[in-house]
Amino acid sequence: MLLWGGMLYDLLKPLIYTLDAERAHRLAIRAAALSSGGAIPRVRPVMIGGVEFPNPVGLAAGLDKDGEAIDGLMGMGFGSVEIGSLTPRPQAGNPKPRLFRLVEDRAVVNRMGFNNGGIDAALERVKRAKRPGVLGINVGANKDSDDRVADYALGVEKVAPHADYVTINVSSPNTPGLRDLQSRPALDELLNAASAARVLEGRRVPLFLKVAPDLDRDGMAGVVAAAANASIDALIVGNTTISRPDSLRSPLAREAGGLSGRPLAVLARAKLAQALEIADGAMPVIAVGGIDSPEEARARLDAGAVMVQIYSALVFEGPGLVRRILNAL
Repeated sequence: MLLWGGMLYDLLKPLIYTLDAERAHRLAIRAAALSSGGAIPRVRPVMIGGVEFPNPVGLAAGLDKDGEAIDGLMGMGFGSVEIGSLTPRPQAGNPKPRLFRLVEDRAVVNRMGFNNGGIDAALERVKRAKRPGVLGINVGANKDSDDRVADYALGVEKVAPHADYVTINVSSPNTPGLRDLQSRPALDELLNAASAARVLEGRRVPLFLKVAPDLDRDGMAGVVAAAANASIDALIVGNTTISRPDSLRSPLAREAGGLSGRPLAVLARAKLAQALEIADGAMPVIAVGGIDSPEEARARLDAGAVMVQIYSALVFEGPGLVRRILNAL
């Protein structure tokens, strides 16, 4: 039984909201790690890169960066759980406070900065996990790296034997200069190195690319072309945004970092449509951003996304959201 799910979460939410957002996040991971999980619903299974996802609702990277609660999170009903972002070396991330809950807007701002214990430590946990669903591992570069392309290639090489798919994350706004890697020719170099690193002992691990929703049309076109050239298996659109909609009411909206949650939905829908139009069927597109209801999840799938991923909505809707979406599908 999931210890923090359903009605229990609704009862505890007022208490949870009195806690610092990052402390609440850590408590949620600990609770999920203690959960026994359950069977993963098989609803509208999806095939991407030769991997079958039992259902099209995935957990986006960022919640369980270090792979501490893989089985418990899968027990919530997710067809896939993506851990990370993981970097080759452990990294403390940015100074605290760096995670902010915008309750009035049902949104989150974060400037975590790829805080994680490093790839090697996370892989020890991955090896111990039972993994009833699909496991994705999201990789990034260390902030102080002299060669970020080499960091990504090393990350892919290390995690590929243990992942069902690997995601290249060049979309975080919280590592200075990282989003520059979304532009060509830097992106071509990175993807070619990562693609070479994913082939191990004859196994070609599916490789996904996660990009920012702040790309303009030319930028998105360049990303799609580079991804196609490197035989990337899917595009994840997108991550948090550095923009701030005029509708935001919380004073915390002024905090620096990436915005996620309900206010991101309009931009995320537009970027999904743009990516689908440009890709024109050349590769699957996974929708992320502002998906906080069964209706919104269905709308993204009906628009052409092969899957959806959620994260920030769990803060406000609770873990029961996953099965509500699956029931609606």
